[in-house]
Amino acid sequence: MQKITVVAHNMRSTHNIGSLFRTCDGLGIEQIVLTGYTAYPAQAHDTRLPHIAKKLTAQIHKTALGAEDYVQWTHTASLRQAIDDLKSQGYRIVALEQSERSILLSDYNLDNNKIAVILGTERDGLSQTELELCEDIIEIPMLGKKESLNVVQAAAIALYVLSQPLKI
Repeated sequence: MQKITVVAHNMRSTHNIGSLFRTCDGLGIEQIVLTGYTAYPAQAHDTRLPHIAKKLTAQIHKTALGAEDYVQWTHTASLRQAIDDLKSQGYRIVALEQSERSILLSDYNLDNNKIAVILGTERDGLSQTELELCEDIIEIPMLGKKESLNVVQAAAIALYVLSQPLKI
């Protein structure tokens, strides 16, 4: 069985974060690491002002519908630190992004049972510097006129495919 961690970096929308929690719960994702300015639910010893933590938690809950209570999650400011920690635990770091060096999701051969899927901002995705931290880059081919999907829709598709048992 695949162990999958999702890293959401600099995602501004609390509704996207809530949807990501719900998606990860439904797909049995191991954990979510929220980095940068990504919104996150209230936690013990929260350093944010109480009314800010309460407001963001309520907004996330609107789409998470309680999944934020079931999926293990952490928050850290540094994407690089999160990736370094995951690599030290044996995770293969895989960005979900369009890039010259990306591999189509359907062609990606997963050779590690522990992967961390890195998601970027809603509008711009991951920067070149952030992509250089990743071992692989996968993308979902777009067949219509638009060049991309909503980040959580894309994550749901990729996570579903990646979470399927390996066929030998």
